[in-house]
Amino acid sequence: MQNNRLGKSAIAVSKICMGTMTFGNQADEAMSHRILDKSFDAGINFFDTAENYPVPPKDEWAGVTEEIVGRWMKTKKRDALIIATKVCGPSHGWLRASQRSGMTALDRHNIVRAIEASLKRLGTDYIDLYQTHWPDHGARYEEAMGALDDLIREGKVRVIGCSNETSWGLMNSLAVSDREGFARYDTIQNNFSLNNRRFEDELAQVCRQEGVSLIPYSPLAGGVLSGKSQGGARPEGARFSNYLALGGRQAVMAQRFVNEKSLASTERFAAIAAEAGMSIVTLATAWSKQHDFVASTIVGATHVDQVDDILAAGDLTLDADILKKIDAVTKDILYPMG
Repeated sequence: MQNNRLGKSAIAVSKICMGTMTFGNQADEAMSHRILDKSFDAGINFFDTAENYPVPPKDEWAGVTEEIVGRWMKTKKRDALIIATKVCGPSHGWLRASQRSGMTALDRHNIVRAIEASLKRLGTDYIDLYQTHWPDHGARYEEAMGALDDLIREGKVRVIGCSNETSWGLMNSLAVSDREGFARYDTIQNNFSLNNRRFEDELAQVCRQEGVSLIPYSPLAGGVLSGKSQGGARPEGARFSNYLALGGRQAVMAQRFVNEKSLASTERFAAIAAEAGMSIVTLATAWSKQHDFVASTIVGATHVDQVDDILAAGDLTLDADILKKIDAVTKDILYPMG
């Protein structure tokens, strides 16, 4: 398994990271541990979770994923694992968090409470990468960055990152850190896939110039790039099948991922993969991790059998001809997810 550095930090991670947001919901604990074991045995050392997992957020599920990951961690040497987790952003915007009675915010009070609870659930005394799960552009970045810097000084966190951030938000946080002498974000975790290449428009350049690594999530576009939604299918138990049934914000999200343009592009990407003799899952994962601004691509699974096609991308480099064909699809079907 190939490795990359997280930003300008001293931490090197496998180029594939196993995400855990389905653990405790779509995958029970036994299956979750099988997925984690298979990933670790294949050379993946980087695992991503969050205090708000599993998704969609529910109060009765709050923290369950970290507990599942924590029990698995006890079966491994702690130094062999790079563990990332996240503190919830504010609950007064587009999303109500399942933690702290939905009164979350990116202030010192919440960050301190969140890290202490995550450390307990994970059964460890430090987090390798601690991330803000989503931003609050109306708040003072000085407070959040100062609190995160303190966690590093206290030895509870090694490096910090953000998630679901904008170019403005990332640059603002870096400016605050530089001005105040705080630790800088080394990573940004945003949505990035064959069906959603918007990160390349601006944020990729910010990452290159500022030494920040993208650790993209949803390289399979929420599972759409597995091909399981083609032809109007709604597979039982699939994330977006469930979201469409829930309605509201979840249904709106599902419709962004599963639509006429995204299904059309997926069909063409599947043809490219078939011609190259690989699954579309392998193609999408390899494409994601091949970018110069990407440190590690976060994948996910609900069943251990799904891991094989992901692992096939571990040491795979797509050739120029395949990349040219992919770019042609992007040009013809621009921004399938809007």
